[in-house]
Amino acid sequence: MMPLMFLDLSPFRKYPHFRKLYAGQLVSYIGTMITYVALPYQVYHLTNSSFAVGLIGLVQLVPILFTAFLGGAYADAVDRKKILLVAEALLAICSGLQAWNASLASPKIWIVYAVAALASAINGFHRPAHQSILPRLIAKEDIPAVSALGSLRSNLASIGGPAIGGLILARFGLGTAYLVDVVSFAFSFSMIAALPSILPTGEKKSPSLQTIREGISYAKSRQELIGTYAVDFIAMIFGMPNALFPAMAAGYGGAKVLGWFYSAPSIGALVATLFSGNLKKVKRHGAGVIVAALVWGVAIILFGAIHNLWIALFFLGVAGAADMVSVVYRFTIWNETIPDRLRGRLAGVEMLSYLSGPMLGNVESGMVAAATTTAFSVISGGVLCVVFVGLSVVWLPKFWSYHSDKVPIEA
Repeated sequence: MMPLMFLDLSPFRKYPHFRKLYAGQLVSYIGTMITYVALPYQVYHLTNSSFAVGLIGLVQLVPILFTAFLGGAYADAVDRKKILLVAEALLAICSGLQAWNASLASPKIWIVYAVAALASAINGFHRPAHQSILPRLIAKEDIPAVSALGSLRSNLASIGGPAIGGLILARFGLGTAYLVDVVSFAFSFSMIAALPSILPTGEKKSPSLQTIREGISYAKSRQELIGTYAVDFIAMIFGMPNALFPAMAAGYGGAKVLGWFYSAPSIGALVATLFSGNLKKVKRHGAGVIVAALVWGVAIILFGAIHNLWIALFFLGVAGAADMVSVVYRFTIWNETIPDRLRGRLAGVEMLSYLSGPMLGNVESGMVAAATTTAFSVISGGVLCVVFVGLSVVWLPKFWSYHSDKVPIEA
């Protein structure tokens, strides 16, 4: 029996610049997760509608469709550090606008949606730049360890952020929650400013439709990449019940338990992360992604079928643990197969998959819940997730059989 191996922390010691970026993004992500809880909370209490909460995903998705590819092209053409600095400053302004609107006697729902859409558009530049910086700060052999540490950061923020956000909402209100996010962006800005310039490698090409098409063509030529995008998209669009959390929490006690719904998946992911040392021994990364997505779907089905708060939260935790495994293997595949000259553009493609799935999933779950019941929406989504992820073994055979030792990296 293979012994459990704990999380590898050596990249913190080996790479000072990675430490700075990591610290800044950890604090920033905590602030983002506070806003992540505040937005649906505000919309639900302004409208008393799960469908209106689900629409947050739609208004965030539309801008991403335009900026993700453009942001990726810029990340392959200009200093990635500068892109991050500008994006962090603009995102801080967006959170400030949400705080201002929340302070009004009658907050405007259209402002909530409009600013959420603007922040999403800015993220279309932020995420590709961030994703393409990481491989420049570390050595190839540390990619799996850094991937697990990235999951740790996300999990800590996803646990702490909603928990802190719930407390702030209950005690200080929405305006304070958004202002905390502003402060978190300021800290992250200072950490990024301490990094060296990260200029693109290879032939410099100005962002254009041609350079965007080049990135898309490369992704289409690698079935293992298509698999990472497709399987995650399927799992999120059918098995993402986040838009239903405010309504579900109302049946268990309201705001005081809402944070637990958002935190539970990350608690499960954190537990899995702490024992992630064994993951680097696995070479069938595509199969690992598929199996993890199947576990996610089954856990979501059980979450929807259970009517006990703590047992339901347990299955949300199982889903989060499965998602953590998927994230590690997907991140490893990307960094084993994508040349640096295309990292920004491929990060844009990944961003569309990573963000559009949950956003559309929130819309889908909200619409189904409005037409049927909350429980039916959750369970049916989990069933569809299992069915379509299972079919991906047939649709994407090269992804299923992907072996990291047999795939050369293109220069």
